[in-house]
This record gives sequence, structure tokens and C-alpha cells, in this order.
Amino acid sequence: MKHLHTYGFVLAALLASGCASTSSTTSKAPVTDAEKLRGLATTYGQTITAADLSKHLNIIASDAYEGRNTGEKGQKMAAEYISKEFREDGLTGPVTANSNPYYQPVSLEKGTWGDGHIMVGTRKFAMMQDFFPMGSSVYTTEQSAMPVFIADNAAIDTASLKGKMLVAMVTNLAEAEKKMNDIGQLARKAEAASVMYVLGADAFTMMNQRYAGRLRQASISLPGKTNSRRTTTFIASPALGAAILGTTPDKLTATTTNYKPVASIQVLTKRNTTPLPSENVLGFIEGSDKKDEVVVVTAHYDHVGIEQDAEGEDKIFNGANDDGSGTVAVIELAEAFAQAKKAGHGPRRSILFMTVTAEEKGLLGSEYYSENPIFPLANTVANVNIDMIGRMDFDYEKTNDSNYIYVIGADKLSSELHAINEEANQKYTNLKLDYKYNDENDPNRFYYRSDHYNFAKNGIPIIFYFNGVHADYHKPSDSVDKILFDSAEKVARLAFYTTWELANRDNRIVVDSNKK
Repeated sequence: MKHLHTYGFVLAALLASGCASTSSTTSKAPVTDAEKLRGLATTYGQTITAADLSKHLNIIASDAYEGRNTGEKGQKMAAEYISKEFREDGLTGPVTANSNPYYQPVSLEKGTWGDGHIMVGTRKFAMMQDFFPMGSSVYTTEQSAMPVFIADNAAIDTASLKGKMLVAMVTNLAEAEKKMNDIGQLARKAEAASVMYVLGADAFTMMNQRYAGRLRQASISLPGKTNSRRTTTFIASPALGAAILGTTPDKLTATTTNYKPVASIQVLTKRNTTPLPSENVLGFIEGSDKKDEVVVVTAHYDHVGIEQDAEGEDKIFNGANDDGSGTVAVIELAEAFAQAKKAGHGPRRSILFMTVTAEEKGLLGSEYYSENPIFPLANTVANVNIDMIGRMDFDYEKTNDSNYIYVIGADKLSSELHAINEEANQKYTNLKLDYKYNDENDPNRFYYRSDHYNFAKNGIPIIFYFNGVHADYHKPSDSVDKILFDSAEKVARLAFYTTWELANRDNRIVVDSNKK
């Protein structure tokens, strides 16, 4: 059933002033002694409570917000709610060039697939019939592609693959995910232009039935860009695969190494685009004696909206965990730091609290900020990112243990950030810090899959708090009633204490690592 609701808050009320509100002031001189401020951390960290996290999440992850899909009604409602909280807590809106200073406008494009084909010699294979694209494509105008077959267990000269189309057979669907992940990593490392996975007839029919309808739906991108994080990927029928590899469909096998692909093919995957305005929501607390240095705290507030099920019923993807949980944590951290500032207790460095849009569409909101920063990236000390907290993943569900958090990226660029988080946890929260997904060989590549990466790739130390993937991930069942708010409280407090130290210590953390 489709849910229709009016906006929860009136936009005009938020825009009435047309300028940034100012933080409450105090007659006391701000405390700038690092040790004194460390002693005050718990005073404000304890204001972050499970009850307050629940209060906020029950609003923004409700059906009224319709899954917060980028550029749509529910996302706009969430933006209004977050900016209202920032304003009422006394944060300023730092976007002076915008009529609403809490919004950084992000100009996106909504794209749908238009004409598409692959020409192999004189044979024409149609998009959405003989092949379909997964994600964005570099072939928005007809271009030549040079196929290279990648056989299982074959020696590969990665230097020869730059700019090529990698063609691989996927005959065992049980192992398809691992194989696609391995070849995807190879393609990124080799800077290949694209990857084509050739499926057997039954598998291709199944995949086509499952995904072709979804692929006809609109996707989102930044104007003039493909998604630079991902290599262009195609799923192809055995007929197309055989034509490219110079054989017949019945002779296709992943173990063959002597295919002789055609020298080149012509590929077109045209996109039709329309503008899609969205916004990052920013709240700012100016520091005292080190105010030119900035710590950025982020979470994405978008989710995937509404989809129809097989019976034609609308299903709302509320995204309570992904990433409503991180969004409400950012709101609570902002309030805690605002209370500290009003009492004359910091922060010494400025803090930007930012909930970003279009993470689900390819980290687009944070990418836009990194290319159009409100505060210079050179002055940005660190990014603290919170995405999916307050649940147990598959592994921890087995022992019913919610007292953990996956910590990702803290040591990639700064040994000090890693140590700060370890010390904060030991002193205040006593969570199990699990570094499983911090391994550079992690096949999930979570380090590259949330908004912190757009800071990390610019040399800014990051720390990513994450509770892992569960059975409700990207399903309508990711609902508020499944959030463990006591667990979310502990993780949010750890994020607060780490941010408190980053903002108040005497020296800016060093950038002394370059790990992958």
C-alpha cells in the first residue's frame, strides 16, 4: 500500500531568517587547557542517550519519510528535520552562499538507460536483451572496446589491461560473487575500462528476469561524471560472449585459455538525464583557540525509498539502521558539543557536523563536498564517519553479543587516530573493537564503501564506525524496532569521545601512514 503524508515541518519556518543563526554565547572565557577539557568529556558524552537516539530515529525512519530516497519528498523531510535540530541546538549554518545556510545544494542528475547496443563485426546485440549494465557506464557515446579474456587461474599481466574490456565466464553461480569481486579488484588495479561477465543461458535468463526491471529504473549521478569508484560492468548472454570470444555458445567454458577475442567491438549505452536537486545538511560549531582547524563528523541520511513488490504493493525501505542510526548519532553528538560550547567548554577546534545525501547512489554527497568544501580540506583534521550502528551482524548474532564495533580506517593515514580511539574506548566505553574489516585484503572493501573514503582519498585521516551487515540490509524490514539502542548509545559515545579528543588536544593529529 502506498503511503501518502504531508511534510512534518514547514519549510518556510526554516528559511524565514535567510541567514545563519548564531550559537549561544557565554560570558566565561572558553577553556583551552587540553587536560581540563579531557576531564570534562564525560559530562557531555553522557548526554548522548538511547532514549534520545530512539526519539529521533522513530521520526526519520518512519513511513512518513518514505525511505528518504535521494531528491524525493522523504529525503527533503529528513533534511528539514536535521537542520531544525542543528538550529535549535545552537549550531550555525555555514553555507553563506545559500538562502538556507544549513544546506549545501548538491546538483545531481537522474538518468535512465536509452538506446544501447554492442556491435561485434556486423552483428548487433541489444541492451536489456542480450546484455545489461550494472551501475554506471563510460560508453554513453558509441566507443570502441578491446576485449581481453580472463581465464580461471591464468597468469595475468595487469600492465596490459589498462583501458581494455575484461571478459570472464561465470558458469558456477555459487561462486559468482567471489569471482566477480576478484575480477572487479583486478580491473580497478589494472585501470581496465570495463568488465563483461558472460553467463550460461539459464543463469543469464534468471539474472535478466531478476534485474532488468530494476535497471530500467532511474539512477543518480553527479553531472558530467560516471561513478568513478566502479569499473563499468556488464552481464552478457552466451550468444554475445561467444561472438566476442570467437566461438559458439556451446563451447564456452571458464577453463579454456585459448579464446581469440575479436580485436575490437563498438559499445553504446546511452543515458537520458534530468536534473535532480538534493542537499547535504551542515551544522557548525566554531572552535576557540584552534578554530581554523576543522573536524568533520558525518553520516548519510538518504536511503533507497519505495519499491513495488511482485504483487505491485509499495514497500517502504525505512533504512533505520542504514543509515538512520548514524544520522541520529550525528544529531546527538552535535547537541552534546553545542552544550559544551554554551558552558565555555570547547571545542578548541571547529567541528562540522554533516549528514550527506546520495551515499546509496555512490557516495555522491560526500564526493561533492570533497570537491566543493565549505572549509578547506587542508584545514580538515579528520573525518569521523558513522554508518549502520545498533545492530548485530551475522557473526555476532551467533553469540548474541552486541558489545562490539567494527573500526575501519583509523590507522590508514594516522597512527595517532588509531591510538586515540583505542584509549577512548578503554577509558569510557569498553566495547570490543573488531578490526576484521580493516584488513587491506577484506573482500567486502568496506573501507571504500562509505562517505569517509572521499576524505581519505584526499589525505585526511578517517575513522569509520560500523556494526556490519545483517539479514535486513537494504530490505523493507530494516525497521526501528530492530535497533538495539543501548548498543547504539555506546558506539555514539565512543564516536563522541574520539571526536572530543581530536577537537581539544594540543596538537593536530599527524598524517604518518599510507596504508591501503
